[in-house]
Amino acid sequence: MRVHPASANYGVWFRRTDVIGADPMVPAIWNAVKQAQLCTRIENAAGVAVSTIEHIMAALAGCGIHNALIEIDGPEVPILDGSAQPFVAGILARGLQMLEEPVRCFEVLKTVEVRDGSAFARLEPAETLEIDFRIEFADAAIGRQEKQLSLANGTFVRELSNCRTFCRQSDVDAMRANGLALGGTYENAVVVDGERVLSPGGLRHRDEAVRHKMLDALGDLSLAGAPILGRYTGNRAGHAMTNRLLRALFADPSAFRMSDCADDRRARLPGVGVSRADIPAVA
Repeated sequence: MRVHPASANYGVWFRRTDVIGADPMVPAIWNAVKQAQLCTRIENAAGVAVSTIEHIMAALAGCGIHNALIEIDGPEVPILDGSAQPFVAGILARGLQMLEEPVRCFEVLKTVEVRDGSAFARLEPAETLEIDFRIEFADAAIGRQEKQLSLANGTFVRELSNCRTFCRQSDVDAMRANGLALGGTYENAVVVDGERVLSPGGLRHRDEAVRHKMLDALGDLSLAGAPILGRYTGNRAGHAMTNRLLRALFADPSAFRMSDCADDRRARLPGVGVSRADIPAVA
């Protein structure tokens, strides 16, 4: 997989280099999202799809990149270590290309919310992108966790980028029994079993699980097509619910406004001023 720079207002697109005889271009946009298990999957009108895009999308948004062409030779983005950090490190190692055009952003003007039982996702007006997330799992190694962050400047890279996807050993066993996750190992996810963390080296953060859910949320929110200025609250929310939230937002023209980011607002966007020194060390 390769990430190439793109012109202003291009957005983010994937190009399937292995596809012949069909349109290989897949837009990374909210209304191209299709249902998939445990990940975000996008598909074009020809049925060409790319799945597990949430970590690379979070890395792009967290580094302040809003326009890119991603070439990929298969239907799934590599999982690597289960976090966004390898993508962030690669992006910052090559450097960013500044564009002449002003950054456009979506301002949330009123509260929008979607629910599924006790789970919900909400967007409210705010001066910058904020994420407030809560999770609760029976496994004591995860339990109940909550965290709130402003994603201004390099917060994503420093606080969230190295946080890995997580699952229970029972989930791994069930997926493998159904022919899924056959390439998964303890090296590309945090696997827990009750009170035990089975992955070598243990956790990178005491609350790594909720931090990873915030990472996923940023990746899924970036499918709006431009940075969002608003407060996202997720309670036991996942990829599908965040996409439902974007659909609800854009279904109500009175709930948002698209505008150019003035310098003061642009300075508070994720990724502004970030450098390689912000990448957290991983043992």
